[in-house]
Amino acid sequence: MTTVEITHNRFTWTNIIAPDADDVERLRLAQPYIHPLNLEDLTSPLERPKIDEQDEYLFVVMHFPVWDAAHRLSRASEIEFIVGRNFLVTAHDGTLKALNQLFERCQQDADERQKIMGRGANDAFYVIVDVLVDYIFPILRKVDGNIQAIEEDIFTSDARQIIQDIAIARRDIIALRRIIRHQVPIVEQLEATEHPIMREELEEYFGDTVDHLHKARDIIDENAEIITGLSDTANTLANHRINEVMRVLTVISVIMLPLTLVSGIYGMNFEVLPLDNHPFGFLVIIGLMVTLAVSMLIYFRRRHWL
Repeated sequence: MTTVEITHNRFTWTNIIAPDADDVERLRLAQPYIHPLNLEDLTSPLERPKIDEQDEYLFVVMHFPVWDAAHRLSRASEIEFIVGRNFLVTAHDGTLKALNQLFERCQQDADERQKIMGRGANDAFYVIVDVLVDYIFPILRKVDGNIQAIEEDIFTSDARQIIQDIAIARRDIIALRRIIRHQVPIVEQLEATEHPIMREELEEYFGDTVDHLHKARDIIDENAEIITGLSDTANTLANHRINEVMRVLTVISVIMLPLTLVSGIYGMNFEVLPLDNHPFGFLVIIGLMVTLAVSMLIYFRRRHWL
């Protein structure tokens, strides 16, 4: 739907947001040697991360997380790269803020354009990937903040709210884990590739990006272990509270049992009952019932059941 180009030193960066059939056709006419299957992938939703090596270019599909505030969930945003000798194509849905800001800086600032695009398509491709990988860490810090908030409230807040917060955080961690894990082999393959359009010096740079991804993966794996532990703790606390309630209800039921028995006996329609005609019979029976209840409470207390 939106295609914008920046040209610098005979290198053209084409940025396509939400590509449609017209954008793909325009790209096909500009770069006729791009394989039709790769062009088709530009409009396919959520392709799996992959690298296709062609004679004239590299076709790379990657996913990066984007925070969905409405659903409190990190979602995968897909970006396709087509990297040639003097051109670079990025196709995405426009939700990757880091990429949008990088492209805007290249448009508006000549120094920034020289810095990012001055050394050709392969270096610009590396810069974009590196920026998008680094943008994962603020999202991970947000996850750390959510986990810390749960840790602080787990013993004081309502159990239902804590369990809900843990479930939401766990869902987000699972989504991030899936996204990050799938990008590691892609960047590792970029580090090891010997395609003629990629400079050998970039191997070390992509190696640094792989290290960042490994760090991100380790962080999200650790978060997954922590949230599992918090979930177990929350379940234990909830079960303990339920047991406390059940213990109190059981004690009340046990205390009421003999009292119900006494009141049931005196509710029978017999002509002769103990203390039936005694002037203080009612008070005696009530006293007996109170004595039974207090005695049972004292017994339960001594057994540490209360």
